[in-house]
Amino acid sequence: MRDGRTTLSKFLIDALDRQCPSRRASGLSALLIDVAASIKTIAATLTRGALDGNYGSARTANVHGEDQKKLDVLTNDIFLQHCEWDGLLAGMVSEEIEHVYQIPPGYPRGEYLLAFDPLDGSSNIDINGAVGSIFSVLRVPQDGAAANTTATSPAAADRSAFLRPGHEQVAAGYAIYGPATMLVLSIGNGTHGFTLERDVGNFVLTHSDIRIPEDTDEFAINASNERFWEPPVRRYVQECKDGKSGCRERDFNMRWIAAMVAEVHRILMRGGVFMYPRDFRSAGRVQGRLRLLYEANPMSFLIEQAGGAAITGRERILDVVPCDLHERVPVILGSKNEVTRIGRYHREHDLGTDRPFSSPLFRERSLFLPETPA
Repeated sequence: MRDGRTTLSKFLIDALDRQCPSRRASGLSALLIDVAASIKTIAATLTRGALDGNYGSARTANVHGEDQKKLDVLTNDIFLQHCEWDGLLAGMVSEEIEHVYQIPPGYPRGEYLLAFDPLDGSSNIDINGAVGSIFSVLRVPQDGAAANTTATSPAAADRSAFLRPGHEQVAAGYAIYGPATMLVLSIGNGTHGFTLERDVGNFVLTHSDIRIPEDTDEFAINASNERFWEPPVRRYVQECKDGKSGCRERDFNMRWIAAMVAEVHRILMRGGVFMYPRDFRSAGRVQGRLRLLYEANPMSFLIEQAGGAAITGRERILDVVPCDLHERVPVILGSKNEVTRIGRYHREHDLGTDRPFSSPLFRERSLFLPETPA
């Protein structure tokens, strides 16, 4: 497949239908075309900006208690309308909906599950900043509630069908709405980028087999939360800030865009590390901030397929088994060698080996009396 010559449809036909004929009836390529249609519609809507009166607050809150923008609600509806009708899905989960979205009775149900964040970085909307959409596709579990199927009438998916580790994803991706609209996708054969050719409405392959450099001099973290970080993250960030004069012996650049899509896209294009680590903001309780099913899992899938790594700090993100549809996790992902280092710092902290040696014999409880002032 050649960059600049291959459309998304041709790419999917070749990768899923021709190379994997046993999966031809699965409909995954058709589902991803529906997702791409959602992204095209959202891109056109965002291009209109404030002209259509879609900026500002919707005066409602989502399941997380966060203020919804008008475009949060609109883009969520766009995804639902494009993907519910064609008999490919058994259910959907969205950041903007509390429970599993059931396929309407008038439409057939299929063998896939879709989880999505319709508009990542929506706090950037009113400043015309970077925003995006994130999605994850799972196959209905064969032993789950949604697998109680007949050939003509599959059962509806329940929440348990979605509560599976990210390594079971069959596809994942995101769209970034910037100077150009890009769709970055993986179906388990690497990570590939497509650019929307607006004149004809096609996504065209422009970045095939993206690879993340294993080393980097760039990291992204919200430094305003430093007082809430765990010691391993403070240690890593301080070493980066110390630059050439510190133990890393080289200078680092720090970035923060406040949109996960934009942060991950930069890493895929030129390397780097993105961190939204554990912190202690909720009544002393340690927790993450990003949602596992439709933020951390799809992004980790893309990063690993591009040769990077993604961890919570203490475990691989794609191995985390969710307990809730909107579960949050810490996220550290990007260039493999830096992510590996941060993981090592967490292990050393948990073992206590990152702390300076302390001897009770020669400190406060010493056999030697302190000198008395003359």
